[in-house]
Amino acid sequence: MTTRLQNFINGEFVDAKSGRFSDIIDPCTGEAYVQAPVSGQEDVDAAYAAAAAAFESWGQKTPGERAGLLLKVADAIDARADEINEAECLNTGKPRARMAEDETPIAADHFRFFAGAARTLEGPTAGEFLAEHTSVIKHEPIGVVGQVTPWNYPMMMAVWKIAPALAAGNTIVLKPSDTTPVSTLKLAEILGSVLPPGVFNVVTGDRETGALVVGHPTAAMVAITGSVGAGMAVAKTAAEDLKRVHLELGGKAPVVVFDDVKDLKAAAESIATAGLYNAGQDCTAACRVLVHESVHDEFVAALSEAAAGTVTGDLSNEEALYGPLNNENQLAKVSGFFERLPAHAKVLTGGHRVGDKGYFFAPTIVDGLQQDDEMVQNEVFGPVITVQTFSDEADALAKANGVQYGLSGSVWTSDHGRAMRMSNKLDFGVVWVNTHIPFVSEMPHGGFKHSGYGKDLSVFGLHDYTRVKHVMHYIGE
Repeated sequence: MTTRLQNFINGEFVDAKSGRFSDIIDPCTGEAYVQAPVSGQEDVDAAYAAAAAAFESWGQKTPGERAGLLLKVADAIDARADEINEAECLNTGKPRARMAEDETPIAADHFRFFAGAARTLEGPTAGEFLAEHTSVIKHEPIGVVGQVTPWNYPMMMAVWKIAPALAAGNTIVLKPSDTTPVSTLKLAEILGSVLPPGVFNVVTGDRETGALVVGHPTAAMVAITGSVGAGMAVAKTAAEDLKRVHLELGGKAPVVVFDDVKDLKAAAESIATAGLYNAGQDCTAACRVLVHESVHDEFVAALSEAAAGTVTGDLSNEEALYGPLNNENQLAKVSGFFERLPAHAKVLTGGHRVGDKGYFFAPTIVDGLQQDDEMVQNEVFGPVITVQTFSDEADALAKANGVQYGLSGSVWTSDHGRAMRMSNKLDFGVVWVNTHIPFVSEMPHGGFKHSGYGKDLSVFGLHDYTRVKHVMHYIGE
C-alpha cells in the first residue's frame, strides 16, 4: 500500500477530514511514491483554529523567548539535516550533494538570523512631539498568517516565510505546493518538537486548498511565493477583507555583459551556473543574457561550452549541477517554448528532453532572440539561457527593463562608474555586480512590477510581518 502523509495541526500529524488524496510523483522517474491529503474546508478551519488559539500566548512571548526557541529549531535542522535532505531530494529530484551543500545549512542560518533579529524589534526612541504628551512606537505581530509555498525550493521557500513570521510573533497555517509537500512536513515535524502546539500548522492539497487558506477569515495576512497569475489571484482574494499581502512572484533576470569584462570565459562559466542551477527553476536565475555586440561571438562560444559541459542527473549523481524539472506539466511548458521558437532564434546547445524517464531537460543556450519574443518576455522556468545583443548602455537598459518582471538582474563590467549607473537605473529589486544569485540572511530579497512586493530575508522581511502602533501618553499634571 502506498504511504499516505498527514496534515500537521495543533502539534500533531492528523488525517485529513476530506478523505481525499493525490499522488506525489518522483520527478526522476515519473512514478508515484507517496500520497498526500487534498485538504478541504474542515481541515483548513481546524488549522486556523489551532493557529488562532496559539497566537494568544505566542504573540505575547518576549522576543528573547521566541529567539531561544528559533535557535533550537536551527540546531534541530542541523542535527536532522540528512532527513531534510532526503525528503527534499525525493520531492524535487535535486542532487543530494547540491542540497547538502547549498540549502540545508543556509536554512538553519536563516532561523539563527531571525532569532537574533527578533530582539531588534524596538520602535524609535520615545519622544514628546506634543506638549505634555509622550509618544511610543511599537512593532506588534499581525496575528495568524496564511502562507503558500512553491515547488522549486519547497524547503527553503518555506523557511523564508516561516522564520520571519514566527520571529515577529505570528502563528502560521502553511500550504505547500501540491507536488512537493514532503520536505515541508518534515520541517513541521522538526518545528513541532520545539514550538508550542498550534504555532505552526501545515495543510496539504491542491489549488482549491490554497484558495481556502488564502481566503480564510482568520488570516490577517497572506504570503505567497509563486507565479504572477497566482499572486494576482491572491491579491484579489485578500482585497475582499483587506488582508495584508506579501508576494514574491516570477522573474526574468537580465544579465548585462559589457565589452570591458576582464575574463569573458570566467564570466560565462559563472553565468551558466547561475542560469542552469536547480534546472533554471528559480525566479532569480541568470536566464536572459544581454551581451555587448562587440564581444558577442567570444562570449556566446564560452557560454555554450560551459552549458554543454554541465551535468544533469538524478539525486544520487554527485557530478550533477541540477536534476529534473519538477513535474510533467513543467516539462511540457518548457518543451512548448521550443515547439514555438521563431525562425530567427538559434539553439546553440540543448533544447530537448533528456532520456525517456522522469522530467530531465538538457542545459540550453538560445541565441539571436529579439525583445518581443515569447522566450524573452515570459518566464521559461527551465535550464534555458537566452542571448541578445546591445549596442550601448541606453540600449542595454531599454532591453533589460523592457519586461513585466522586476525581481533581479546583474551587471558585468570592470568600469565602476558604469556599474553604479546601471544598478541605479535597472528596475529590479536586487542587482548584483560581477556576480549573480548569492543570498545572505542579512540582505533583503524582493521585486518590483509584476514580480510582486514585500521583502524576504533581512530585517525588512521581519518588519513585513509586523504592524506598527503609536501609543501616546498624557503626562501633564
